[in-house]
Amino acid sequence: METQLLILPGLGNSGEKHWQTFWHKKFKNSIRLVQDNWDEPVCKEWLERLNEEVAKLNEPTILVAHSLAVSLVLHWAGSNTNKNIIGALLVAPADVDSPQHTPESVRNFSPMPVYKLPFPSIVVASENDPYASFERKEYFAKMWGSDFANVGQQGHINSDSDLKYWEAGQLILQQLIEKIS
Repeated sequence: METQLLILPGLGNSGEKHWQTFWHKKFKNSIRLVQDNWDEPVCKEWLERLNEEVAKLNEPTILVAHSLAVSLVLHWAGSNTNKNIIGALLVAPADVDSPQHTPESVRNFSPMPVYKLPFPSIVVASENDPYASFERKEYFAKMWGSDFANVGQQGHINSDSDLKYWEAGQLILQQLIEKIS
């Protein structure tokens, strides 16, 4: 199956050294969502932008979300359906409910939705992520009906993790594609 990727960066966007940026360059079948305000996100505005982009899709598409964008996917999928969204790779979900893990600027994404997603998904988690406890990410995966992938000690799985093309992540993405096919 030929699938398209819709890359959804989180708070602050994904910089030049972020694996999402490397994937966008590598995968010609990828689209990158651009928000108007990366540093003071408003959930409603981010949802509107995601809706606009999803409405343009005409191919089977997997959402590739990082950090705050994982919450965005959950808020979106709870009230939207689009036959072209066939799965989601949910990497390093930020715990928007926890003041000790996330900044006040993202609190408008709270509460984190907890329901079974209408499409296959995989939550990818690091054991030493400063933006959510490992146990909380396991809980999210269970509630969302997602498979769970532990990638060990990778921090927030972001630019600081220096993953470049993140080959291990590409293998997890391939597992999701095979599950959907």
